[in-house]
Amino acid sequence: MTQLNRTLKMGMVGGGPGAFIGEVHRKAARLDSGIELVAGAFDISPRKSKQMGREQLISSKRAYNNYEEMIEKELQLPEGERIDFVSITTPNNWHFPIAQDFLQAGFHVVCEKPMTFNVKEARQLQKIVKASRRVFALMHNYTGYPMVKLARDIVRQGDLGKIRKIVVQYPQGWLAREVHSQQADWRTDPKQSGAAGSIGDIGTHAENLAEYITGLKIVELCADLTTFVKGRRLDDDGNVLLRFQKGAKGVLHVSQVSIGEENNLAIWIYGEDGGLEWHQEHPNYLYVKVPDGPLQVWRRGNDYVGERSPAAGRATRLPSGHPEAFIEAFANVYCNAADTIRARILRQKPDRLVMDFPTVDDGLRGMLFIETVVKSAKSRQKWLKMPKA
Repeated sequence: MTQLNRTLKMGMVGGGPGAFIGEVHRKAARLDSGIELVAGAFDISPRKSKQMGREQLISSKRAYNNYEEMIEKELQLPEGERIDFVSITTPNNWHFPIAQDFLQAGFHVVCEKPMTFNVKEARQLQKIVKASRRVFALMHNYTGYPMVKLARDIVRQGDLGKIRKIVVQYPQGWLAREVHSQQADWRTDPKQSGAAGSIGDIGTHAENLAEYITGLKIVELCADLTTFVKGRRLDDDGNVLLRFQKGAKGVLHVSQVSIGEENNLAIWIYGEDGGLEWHQEHPNYLYVKVPDGPLQVWRRGNDYVGERSPAAGRATRLPSGHPEAFIEAFANVYCNAADTIRARILRQKPDRLVMDFPTVDDGLRGMLFIETVVKSAKSRQKWLKMPKA
């Protein structure tokens, strides 16, 4: 297969001074040396955008005042010099217009989650992506962990039998009191975040993880949302009962007011023949449970992991005993999306393992989940159906 004889050129919208997630994206994209950040509109303030451009050692001509200028000026550059794709790391309300404009201008897109501000935008974006024939990757980074991929393959290969019960959680404690910061303010502002707080910010990660590992879609849910901190305008705690395809039942709970919790995303899956368990704060271990036998601990980096799950092997960089974690998981999404972009540039068909990253369809699922949870929490009806994507 022909190889692209250059790095991919990346642009970024968002991720200006003081932004947490933009810096994670930059580090992750650079990890495998195949992506080069060459341009950006990093902040709504042109001054701050220029400042970040200098910090990233980007040409002053390519640290733009806004994303519209970025599209216009990048299109004037020859192919191979202009950006190949853009990474969108802004608050949620900006995701759709930025993604739409870059896709329609011919650029590939990597976008933070949740994908859009509402379901209407998500459905529009799904159509735009398909019409554009460009790669669209959604940064549900937890799908990038090797042991999550192993868990998915163990479930899909039938070791657990028919899935009966799925329990997924994501408690944090950082918003247990009134907080004012760059990170907190936009996440708790319905004009920037959308209809949900904790459910949109971290609940979509829990929803996506459950569907990714099991391959089962949520079909109905019953939700209870609470805003514990006085004066906060969006939920900071949520509890959801779930019904999945094929009769599986589930429980999802998220919280940003659980004092003492950091990022305790975890999942338990139980089938007729076995179970498994994974914790994001200890991501290099997958626990597999069998009837009448000892607990199995599968450890990342060992040959038996890659032999069982080629996707987990592809996502592994370091030998066993050397922890791989958060940034590497982001990098795995970038790696697969970038290899798919390279294949598109070369007009080649990407390998199935290469195409293992969240897409616009996952983004629409996430927005439908948010909308249905919010409706359920406000409704007197016990169960609501998840609309079809």
